[in-house]
Amino acid sequence: MIARPIGFQSPIPTTLNYCLYARKSSEEEDQQALSIESQVKEMTAIAQKENLCITEIKRESHSSKAVGQRPVFNRMIQEVKEGKFNALLTWAPDRLSRNAGDLGTIVDLMDQGALVEIRTFSQKFTNDPSQKFLLMILGSQAKLENDNKSVNVRRGLKTKCEMGWRPSVAPTGYLPENHIDRRGQVKLDPVRYEVIKQIFEKVTYEQWSGRKIYRWLNEINFQTRRGKPLTLGNIYILLRNPFYYGQFQYPVGSGNWYEGKHTPIINKELFDKVQEALDNKYVPKTESKEFAFTKLIKCGCCGSSITADEKFRKLKNGNVTRHVYYFCTRSQDLDCKNPYIKEDSLINELIDMIDRVNIDELGIREKIKDEMERYNKFRTGVLGIAKKTKLDMEVNTRNYAKYILREGSLMEKRELLACLKSKLALKDRHVELEK
Repeated sequence: MIARPIGFQSPIPTTLNYCLYARKSSEEEDQQALSIESQVKEMTAIAQKENLCITEIKRESHSSKAVGQRPVFNRMIQEVKEGKFNALLTWAPDRLSRNAGDLGTIVDLMDQGALVEIRTFSQKFTNDPSQKFLLMILGSQAKLENDNKSVNVRRGLKTKCEMGWRPSVAPTGYLPENHIDRRGQVKLDPVRYEVIKQIFEKVTYEQWSGRKIYRWLNEINFQTRRGKPLTLGNIYILLRNPFYYGQFQYPVGSGNWYEGKHTPIINKELFDKVQEALDNKYVPKTESKEFAFTKLIKCGCCGSSITADEKFRKLKNGNVTRHVYYFCTRSQDLDCKNPYIKEDSLINELIDMIDRVNIDELGIREKIKDEMERYNKFRTGVLGIAKKTKLDMEVNTRNYAKYILREGSLMEKRELLACLKSKLALKDRHVELEK
């Protein structure tokens, strides 16, 4: 059965079944070319004029620079192999291919007889040596244009970097220049650059953490020029960006550094201090990040878990002190106001709690029974001291729990709190048993 050309009222006898292939790429030289629908309209008019049978129309917007990256083209080639089409209709040879791989596939199909003819707006190619040679030349010319364009783009980007202008989106705190003669240049954002400077200063001089910066930016309703808040990850990327003191690396990770012509927001000294604070270079790292009371206490304000972190401070005499802080993870409420507490203060709170709770609440009587009996035998058998009364046993149980909190190992402390029959809650630097 003979296929009917699109728009035709009566069958046109022909041995060629055409697939009309229209593609609009994202490549720069194609921006002024015909759009997909314009290509379809022009080539359909040619088909009607020359009585060509168009079996199907395929549209695609993918670039043809890389081999095998166009799903519509790949499907069309497979259908040619299956015999659904034996001719192609397209606006120009470069619509079919701008790479050697796809061009070779098309020529191979012509050699095999599966692809009888290719028609463009002004040319026709058949399984004739001279016509296939011309098709390959035109396809190779398109590839050459792509290769030259890539070289020219890289050279242009390098020249732009050498002139002191980074070829990328202006970071927060800067705005792109709108003047035609200053295209690609940036200027200070009068609304935001002072805030960016304050971020660096707060990390350096006030030891603010990234999370504290994040909360502060939310409080002042800081937004980027696109109207979005900075995420916590964005803040750390910002603090690592050397562009703010006047230098940049392009491409990132290449090792190619350039002096920027833009106005710096901070100086290099401030930037280096921020990097030192982020890296914590002078701080001795502990082998383990496990803390005694994590995962055992909940936030009394929002119900999140209580986590911990260690901070080091270098003293004037060269010594380094270590401090452990416990605070809400804010997993349930990012704006939770429950304050942090030092580990020493937390231990004191737990010791006060031991004095207040019922002795059975400790849940460790059986666990320390053997230890207490062994100790009593030593007192009576070796030292000749009278055996402990029941009241003394309760006192000793509490004292034993306090001793573990003060002097016990990390695992002993965790085991002790795990024996409590009620959950612990930390609120406003005070520890209570959950009711």
